[in-house]
Amino acid sequence: MEYETIQVNKMGPEIGAEISAIGLAGIDLAGELSDQTFAEIDDALVQNQVIFFRDQRLSLEQHIRFGRHFGSLHVHPVAPGIEGYPEILPLHSDDKVQYSASAWHSDVSCDPEPNLGAILYAKVLPESGGDTMFCSMQAAYRGLSDKMQHFLSGLEAAHSSTHVFGPSRGEKDKRPSAVHPVIRTHPVSGKQGIFVNSVFTTKIIGMKPKESEAILQFLYRHIETPEYHVRFHWELGSIAFWDNRSTQHRAIADYFPQTRTMHRVTINGEAPYYKPDLYY
Repeated sequence: MEYETIQVNKMGPEIGAEISAIGLAGIDLAGELSDQTFAEIDDALVQNQVIFFRDQRLSLEQHIRFGRHFGSLHVHPVAPGIEGYPEILPLHSDDKVQYSASAWHSDVSCDPEPNLGAILYAKVLPESGGDTMFCSMQAAYRGLSDKMQHFLSGLEAAHSSTHVFGPSRGEKDKRPSAVHPVIRTHPVSGKQGIFVNSVFTTKIIGMKPKESEAILQFLYRHIETPEYHVRFHWELGSIAFWDNRSTQHRAIADYFPQTRTMHRVTINGEAPYYKPDLYY
C-alpha cells in the first residue's frame, strides 16, 4: 500500500516504525480519522509489526474508541480493568508494587484465541528507564536454517496460565490454556513466525520432557538476537501499537522505585494456525 494520509518512518529494517501525519498538523488519534487513514495504520502495523505515535492526548473513551476500529476489545481473564472501563487494563508500578512484564512474551498466548494486538498509552513515566523492547518473530523464523524451519513446522505446543496468574479464584477457573502451532502463519501477510514464549509455553506436544525443554530453550535464546529487536523510549503521551500475532515484547524493569503507569487496550484475535506458503 502507498501511504497517502500518514508518514511511516521505519526504525529498523526488521521491525518498528513511527507514524505521523503528512504535513504540519500531526496525527491526532483522539480526533476523527478517515477510513483510509485507519486502513493505512492497519497496513503499517502488519508491515512493521509494531508502530509508535508521539504526543497523543486520549481520554479513556477515546482510547477505547480508537482500539475498536481494529476489532472487538478483549477483557483480561484475571487482571481487573479500570472501574467502569473493563477494556482498559492499567499497568502500574511504584515504590510499593512493581509491575513489569520483564520476560519476552506474547500477550496471553494461553488463550484459545490470543490477542490480535494491543495499544499501550503512557500516562506516568519515571525520570529515566522503563523502555519497552519488541522482537520480530518473523525475522527470528527467517534466521533459522531451512532444516530447523522444516522440523518446527507442524509441531504444536501447550500454553498455560496457571503458573502465571496464581491460584484460581471462585468456582470457575478463568485461567486459560490452549495448544497452538510452534510456527504460526500470519493471517494477513502470510508470513511465518515463531509462536512460543518463555512465560506461557510449557511444552511441545508429543515430545519427551528433556527434548521439549531443549528445543524451547534454544528458541528462547534465539529470539534474544538483537538484530530482531527494536527498543522504544517512552515519552508522556506516547503510544505503542503492536501486532501480537508476529511479535514478542518485554518491559525493561530498571526504574524501581519510580512510578510508571500505562493504560492498555487489547484487540481480540483468532486461533493461530500454520499453513505453509500461503501467499508465496
